[in-house]
Amino acid sequence: MSIVETSHLSIGYLKGKSRTLVQSDLNLELNNGEMVCLIGPNGSGKTTLLRTLAGLQKPLRGDVKIKNKLISELSQQEKALEIALVLTDKVQIENATVRDIVTLGQLPYTHWLGGLTDEGREKVDEAISMVHLKQKANYYLNELSDGERQRVMIAKALAQDTPLIFLDEPTAHLDLPNRVEIMLLLHRLAHKTQKSIILSTHELDLALQAADRIWLMSETDGVICGVPEDLVIDGSFNRIFQSEVYYFNATNGNFSMNYPLTKELSLSGDKTRLYWTLRALARSGFYVTANARTHINITEKGWEVNGEISPTIEDLLLKLATFTEI
Repeated sequence: MSIVETSHLSIGYLKGKSRTLVQSDLNLELNNGEMVCLIGPNGSGKTTLLRTLAGLQKPLRGDVKIKNKLISELSQQEKALEIALVLTDKVQIENATVRDIVTLGQLPYTHWLGGLTDEGREKVDEAISMVHLKQKANYYLNELSDGERQRVMIAKALAQDTPLIFLDEPTAHLDLPNRVEIMLLLHRLAHKTQKSIILSTHELDLALQAADRIWLMSETDGVICGVPEDLVIDGSFNRIFQSEVYYFNATNGNFSMNYPLTKELSLSGDKTRLYWTLRALARSGFYVTANARTHINITEKGWEVNGEISPTIEDLLLKLATFTEI
């Protein structure tokens, strides 16, 4: 069942009499209890769409509905009871503890910190526990790592207890372990709490693993919606992220660099080593073809070329560099 719907939505900016159109005629749906990742090249309108869906800026044309109500007709109080928003900006608040920040999520219900009900306190405690910060509830914000701060902001959104949570680049500025943890956390929260979560991200590899559905934005073709694996198989990612310097590798879900490949080899053997060998060979200008003069056989002992074994890929590359004809 959809909780958010757009109808012929056009998004962009108005400045005086000037109008900048970013995307047009978008018909989108966000369902209950699912996590959607909003992905696209820079300039495709990810943040603009997120802000429009959250009611922070007006659409140029068309409608946004939440629970079949036009968002333009909702008061600020009504929006606060439906949508929790986590923005990219780092929060810098001195002398505020984790609990203080998370408690701010209850403002739509209390309007002031001292007015928390017992139920409100339970929601704050539950939110802190869900993001695994129970032991740091009384720590000051400036005592936390970047990853922990981001979890605090997610906890604040959870304490707001809205059916919708929108996040703009929630993994920006985080290292890999924290990026993975945040994406997994959001996925689990969507399924456990049945809240609908939509986030914009550049973390394509993580989005492919964590998202229930992807909204893939392009600068020319609008928004393509679907299950991640379907968008890989039908070539949508390759079309959207087409470039002369890289390509989307549908086999492993990663971006690969387009090296100039001028030398040929044939290759066989262990699948795991085969994958990493192909990466190293491409970096050195080799491409693989069945009928090449030089063949590499990958075994447990190493990389066999012309009857000689190289124990490492580094040794293999050094040996190949001595060949005059490949």
